[in-house]
Amino acid sequence: MRSPRSISALATDSPTDSLSVWIMVLSPSGIVESVQTVGAKALPVALTANWVGRSLSEIVSFANAQALEQALDTLATRHDIVQLPGRCPLGSNSIDVRWLLQPLLGPDGSLFRIAATGYLADLHGLAESPWMRVAPAMAAEVISAQCTQLQTYSPRLNQITRNVRWTLDLEIIRQQTVEGLGDLFDVDRCLVFSCHAAPNMAPEAAAVAAEYVRSEDLLFWQGQVWLLAETPCLSAAAQASRAVVPPRQPADPSVVAVATRYQNTINGFIVLHDRPDRPWSEVELNLLTDLADQVGTAIAHATLFSESHALAIKLQQANASLMEKQREFQEARRQAEEARRQAEEASRLKSEFLANTSHELRTPLNGMIGFLKLVLDGMADDPAEQEEFIEEAHKSAIHLLQLINDVLDIAKIEAGKMQIEMGPVSLKELLTDVENFIRHQADQKGLSFEILLPATRDDIRVNGNYQRLFQVFINLVGNAIKFTHEGGVTISAEVKPQKVERQGKIWPGLVKISVADTGIGVSLEKQDRLFQSFSQVDGDRTRQYGGTGLGLAISQRLVEAMGGVVQFISMGEGLGSTVTFTALLYQEPVVIDKEPMYPPK
Repeated sequence: MRSPRSISALATDSPTDSLSVWIMVLSPSGIVESVQTVGAKALPVALTANWVGRSLSEIVSFANAQALEQALDTLATRHDIVQLPGRCPLGSNSIDVRWLLQPLLGPDGSLFRIAATGYLADLHGLAESPWMRVAPAMAAEVISAQCTQLQTYSPRLNQITRNVRWTLDLEIIRQQTVEGLGDLFDVDRCLVFSCHAAPNMAPEAAAVAAEYVRSEDLLFWQGQVWLLAETPCLSAAAQASRAVVPPRQPADPSVVAVATRYQNTINGFIVLHDRPDRPWSEVELNLLTDLADQVGTAIAHATLFSESHALAIKLQQANASLMEKQREFQEARRQAEEARRQAEEASRLKSEFLANTSHELRTPLNGMIGFLKLVLDGMADDPAEQEEFIEEAHKSAIHLLQLINDVLDIAKIEAGKMQIEMGPVSLKELLTDVENFIRHQADQKGLSFEILLPATRDDIRVNGNYQRLFQVFINLVGNAIKFTHEGGVTISAEVKPQKVERQGKIWPGLVKISVADTGIGVSLEKQDRLFQSFSQVDGDRTRQYGGTGLGLAISQRLVEAMGGVVQFISMGEGLGSTVTFTALLYQEPVVIDKEPMYPPK
């Protein structure tokens, strides 16, 4: 039985004055793993590439069909050198070849590889072939050295080739190349250059993309850019199809360089530096040439993948940007549609507001004109009736003035021209004036009217404008009475001692004031429209109850201008409502009881 490890073989034809020689490395089963030519010129690449991976018996026609199998058995068992004659096709020719099969043993003495050396005689007009010819006397020595180098280099070069071909990462490909070659050939330095060149043209410059140095004492050249016109090794490699050893001075480092190519386009260089006395054999140069072809292909594939990946990322980014722009467009269209809807709604509300306000203005105006006309026409039966007509005309005039003031106030607020002078205001005095002004309206409708204040030793004073606070109360309490048919209206206040900062000043707290009624309430879905200018919750209801619908909007703007906040609370239609607002405490009172009580008379 043959060992499962590998073998070595040698081929030759009849001896003549000159021979052409090449060496193959075979596996233990006779499969060709690599082919190297001895001499300055190699066998055609297309021919040797076709041999790799095939059995030697498929390439060489032996006289005995069982000759190769018997030779392999001999190598596996006795480890003897075996000679085999055979004919080998070379293009359109078929010539006699003398093969020498030599076993290469592993550390344990078993068959590891086979070195197969073939001698091609210059027969039948082949003397003009481009292959290298060596004298028979030198063949044995050359072949022995070549076989030793092949045995050493081939497995490790195959590993480097696999490493660079099994990745699409340019950095890994270049680093694996420099580290693998630097360690394999035991050189001082190994460089891989990157460059860009037009098809069939040499590049003008190359940059060091990866570097291996044997000693840390050596300077690092990573990132340096070398001009080919000033670098003989690179310019020579660019012009040659194989690894080259450029001329040098005896004291200069021994240098070998080879260009990496893909489809006749240079995409990089491999350069090795070593001690000045380091020689470079034909096997090493051929192996380096073969590896450069593999590295060039790997670099091309990785570059294409990187460009494709970058293009894919750009396409993804462009698509994401397009999607974002589409979302922005849709959002802009939605906002435009919402703005159009709001504009239409505002136009409708203003039209409705103007219609209702015109009606409200005409009502007291007609009252004034009517009663004054009666007086002017002498329709009053006595002075008492005439005074009653004049009083009714005066009430209508006051009502009209209030309506006009509301419109003017909201116009000032909307224009930002409302100016409020602030100062201390007595809450007790303010609520007393409110009660005196509006209680009769509650009494006329049979409604209860209460004012509840917390018990304090001193007066509760707020920071605000008396006239504007009075206006807020009249608006809120007037609405509560207007929309309440039974029950009543309650005004209550609560002191909240908490520090508040406004306009660079610290205030001692807030007063929360509530105006609660038992009236018709407001549905939850309509409450957000209560504080909109020119907005009325229900136009029909506004016409039924009268008014401009600006009371809450004006009150909110005034309270906020004085540093407070307004809120409306209603659980729904028919469940009453409560409007609360806050005002800044001018000074903190001494509270006796937090529970509300009637203000002292």
